[in-house]
Amino acid sequence: MTEDLIELLAEPGQPNFFFDALDAALAARVGHRLLTLLYKDGDEVARVYSNMPDVYPVLGRKPMGITPWGDLVLHRQQPFLGRDREAIKWAFFDHELIASLGLNSAINIPVVYDGKTIGTINLLHEEYFYEERHVEIAKKFAPLLIPAFLEASRVGAKG
Repeated sequence: MTEDLIELLAEPGQPNFFFDALDAALAARVGHRLLTLLYKDGDEVARVYSNMPDVYPVLGRKPMGITPWGDLVLHRQQPFLGRDREAIKWAFFDHELIASLGLNSAINIPVVYDGKTIGTINLLHEEYFYEERHVEIAKKFAPLLIPAFLEASRVGAKG
């Protein structure tokens, strides 16, 4: 499955063409109701993809102060598996919005390049949907986002 996505990176219409294919692949292999892709831009993260743009719009930004979630995912480069509403509350300041959408489990996968976290894959679903096996599958997709996140960072730095 990841081999097919690698070939798509050469196609015109990047990165949206690739993001849509990645969304479909993650839906099939891991499952999600919400998928967002965030790249790290200094002390903020910026959304470059969302399958719910009305709630989580593309180009939305959030400051990433020092939080336990940020330490785990962005600094220690470890995936986050939140299986229930309490885990979501621990991890995300917008946990009430997340809960209102019926999304009380999450997986966040760091995308790492040259030893630095450059972004995250964020999958959300109903409570208790995700297990460790889902994390292992989702991790395999992270390297595919390196070109898109590096380009987003380069363009963002100019704008």
